[in-house]
Amino acid sequence: MRKGAEEAGAVILTLSRLDGTCLLLNQARNGKGELVWAPANWAIGAMKPRPRSWLDKQIRFDPDLWIVEIEDRQGRRFRG
Repeated sequence: MRKGAEEAGAVILTLSRLDGTCLLLNQARNGKGELVWAPANWAIGAMKPRPRSWLDKQIRFDPDLWIVEIEDRQGRRFRG
């Protein structure tokens, strides 16, 4: 959805159910310092309408931000 700087910038994943709802995940560090995917604060554990204003605020904070959309009608969160 949005290409940031190749050498910098955070990544936000948008898990779209193709019905107008989505779950936004952003990178965070767990207690061991490892990168993990965590739900954005506004949508913890829930599929909600995509908040364009929230994404715009994140872009203003980090102009190098990447936004990647994954489409899955079932809204599955894949774990790696």
